[in-house]
Amino acid sequence: MRLLIFLYSVLLSIVADVHAQDWIPDLGNGNYKNPVIFADYSDPDVIRVDDDFYMVASSFNCMPGLPVLHSRDLVNWKIIGHVYDKLPFDKFDEPSHGQGSWAPSIRYNNGLFYVYFCTPHEGLFMATTADPAGNWDLHHIVDVEMWEDPCPIWDDDGTAYLVRSKLRGAVLYLHRMSTDGRKLLDNGTVIFQNLKDQPTIEGPKFLKKDGYYYILAPAGGVSKGWQTVLRSKDIYGPYEDKIVLHTGNTSINGPHQGGILHLKSGEWWFVHFQSRGAYGRIIHLQPVEWKDNWPLIGIDINNDGIGEPVMEYSKPDVGQSYPVSAPQTSDEFNSNEPGLQWQWHANIKQEWFSLTENPGFIRLYAVQNISQNGNLWFVPNLMLQKFPAPSFTVTTKITFEPGEINDKAGMVIMGREWAYIAMEKTETGLQLGMFRGTYFEGYDKTENIESVSISDNTCYLRVSVTDQAGCHFSFSPDGKNYRSLGEEFTAKQGVWIGAKIGLFSINPNISESKGYADFDWFRF
Repeated sequence: MRLLIFLYSVLLSIVADVHAQDWIPDLGNGNYKNPVIFADYSDPDVIRVDDDFYMVASSFNCMPGLPVLHSRDLVNWKIIGHVYDKLPFDKFDEPSHGQGSWAPSIRYNNGLFYVYFCTPHEGLFMATTADPAGNWDLHHIVDVEMWEDPCPIWDDDGTAYLVRSKLRGAVLYLHRMSTDGRKLLDNGTVIFQNLKDQPTIEGPKFLKKDGYYYILAPAGGVSKGWQTVLRSKDIYGPYEDKIVLHTGNTSINGPHQGGILHLKSGEWWFVHFQSRGAYGRIIHLQPVEWKDNWPLIGIDINNDGIGEPVMEYSKPDVGQSYPVSAPQTSDEFNSNEPGLQWQWHANIKQEWFSLTENPGFIRLYAVQNISQNGNLWFVPNLMLQKFPAPSFTVTTKITFEPGEINDKAGMVIMGREWAYIAMEKTETGLQLGMFRGTYFEGYDKTENIESVSISDNTCYLRVSVTDQAGCHFSFSPDGKNYRSLGEEFTAKQGVWIGAKIGLFSINPNISESKGYADFDWFRF
């Protein structure tokens, strides 16, 4: 029956895409649809502890870093925290696009949660906590360059190991670790390399089952790759390799990199990402079956021994049903901290914002940024969150209190190229404009597409995003009648991250400004 449901859903997925304002994967009939999270939770890893599931994902230059999500059924998820607020290096006080935390792993051992990750130029880090929704203790294990994607395992006798890859993949290394996981005990040993059959192998995740050591590792590259599994009776190898999940004849490109789970019910499941351009790396959930001591992920439609992704399937058997939920998006700004969905483009500074100066609003101060004349590529104080669905509309209410000429505040779609709608103080009065910007080496441009004069410093700003990432800006003086402004902008991904949407307030002058903007709410 499951196979018939799956085959029918694949046929539907070939001829149609899913359109939704709010992406809800729980279909309410015992089934779910993929993706289970239509948002950029890149390089996910997951664990089960008793009846709870926890997920972590890459953050790169975005702060706070390494979001922690929680679920009771692998379909309905909520953000519960972050592993760190900031990285302890001055370089991250400014946007370090593509740097920061890459592919983390999460594990549970002797009452503690462990997260391991690398940054490309600062080395290997580990964080621990007894409460994944609380504070984590961040520890810098080794200062080294060009490492990536670490994952620990504690063997049956308590011996600790760490597997990792190197920047741009291709080789997997194994290290001995201290039992507390805080120190490497050797320089590492190469345990797998197969450039012909498994190019760009990376993101390894350890599993031990029935006397075999398994390493789940994606290969073939982000957008077109596949999921590989290695196995050996000896942790140092030699390892056999087998492809266990690929695109096949589905529309899911590059299904790979994630974590495998064993449920109390006996079922096995795999959480992985799919690269979707401006939407980033979105999260899928696949059933797993074991055959001849190999996991087969998804459904083997082609009878070639390799699984293919499902688009609709029966929900995991976790013993009961749980309420429908999705990672947080809208924010009324009624708390003393921004919602957990928000990240900044660099290490957070408290002087960027306040939720207490005007309770019920977030106040974004006109932060000085003169080095590049306010070019948003270099602005750290962008308050952003992930695209949460293939199509959506966001509205915010802004009250603008500029201090200097050129102060500017508004709503932005951010990536390698960006566009925004913003209020600006000019020499002739208040203006509301739609702007586009691009930065590549040797090319730096911010363009005012259209501006109108306004008399009131309170305004409603809106952006509507189509299912092809087309963005349309509009505004309203009363929140009822909206007028389009500017032109359509197609969102672009950032460096290793999807496009983001959010708020900003800047001052591109030599002199500092006492200006600010109060945002009442941010609603999807």
